[in-house]
Amino acid sequence: METLCSALVFPSFRITTSAFSKCGIRASIAVEQQTSQTKVALLKIGTRGSPLALAQAYETRDKLMASHPELAEEGAIQIVIIKTTGDKILSQPLADIGGKGLFTKEIDEALINGDIDIAVHSMKDVPTYLPDKTILPCNLPREDVRDAFISLSAASLADLPSGSVVGTASLRRKSQILHRYPSLNVEENFRGNVQTRLRKLSEGIVQATLLALAGLKRLNMTENVSSILSIDDMLPAVAQGAIGIACRSNDDKMAEYLASLNHEETRLAVSCERAFLEKLEGSCRTPIAGYASRNEDGNCLFRGLVASPDGTRVLETSRIGSYAFEDMIKMGKDAGEELLSRAGPGFFSR
Repeated sequence: METLCSALVFPSFRITTSAFSKCGIRASIAVEQQTSQTKVALLKIGTRGSPLALAQAYETRDKLMASHPELAEEGAIQIVIIKTTGDKILSQPLADIGGKGLFTKEIDEALINGDIDIAVHSMKDVPTYLPDKTILPCNLPREDVRDAFISLSAASLADLPSGSVVGTASLRRKSQILHRYPSLNVEENFRGNVQTRLRKLSEGIVQATLLALAGLKRLNMTENVSSILSIDDMLPAVAQGAIGIACRSNDDKMAEYLASLNHEETRLAVSCERAFLEKLEGSCRTPIAGYASRNEDGNCLFRGLVASPDGTRVLETSRIGSYAFEDMIKMGKDAGEELLSRAGPGFFSR
């Protein structure tokens, strides 16, 4: 937990986490409560243990406490930290580990087994199918979906000299970078939490990296951002910036709690994007991007993209329709079917 409370200082680069220190202290207390707490918690929140995951769990906790007085009492809500497969295996690129639910499986199992009452996930980590006996009735208001460019030597991707190395574990980012800037190199095995990736950058392992702006905002670490990429330059991951909260399908009380927190505009956008992803049956080896938003006319604008990992082939499409659940699901599926047809056989199995 020390990394949550400290300010990490690097040459010419200061990463401040002081604003997160209270969460770190509370998380430490929560861990202790798992063994020493005598009062039975009314609600146990399951989460990964990274600083960002904990920030999202505490955002959920604070919203629950504000909406339900019985949950505002001391000890009523407990945070339970769960280590996932994705947290345990850091030496390989995600694409090489394979499988679905690398950052959710163990948390979902704890939910099904009754060890926790609700599970807080980054929606981009949630497979397009949900485990049996679980539902995901709640999305919190979405954060900024754009990607942030961070470098000690350049203001943007365009400013990087030929041959510069950009670190990212995301094939979506890699393919879009190489498509626009083929003279750059990408280090794929650039894993770890936000703090770890920034440390690698400061050590000169790479010359730049891209991180989700949403995570940096939730960690109060936007001072590290060199520039922000537009949606046109870097289409975000499906459900990027969205938090999803799951519970057991037979737990009406938890479903009632979560319904009170749900942000419907976010839920509809995420549902549209996930319908697109499900139609493509994308794996960790397939660069896929998708973003649904409300345009100035109040309609849904959906943009989708698939690419080859080396960025030599990028296929894009878009849809505009009513900002309503059934219409948005249809738009996502239709866009996915179009790109499947245009990509041709073998594109998604390479």
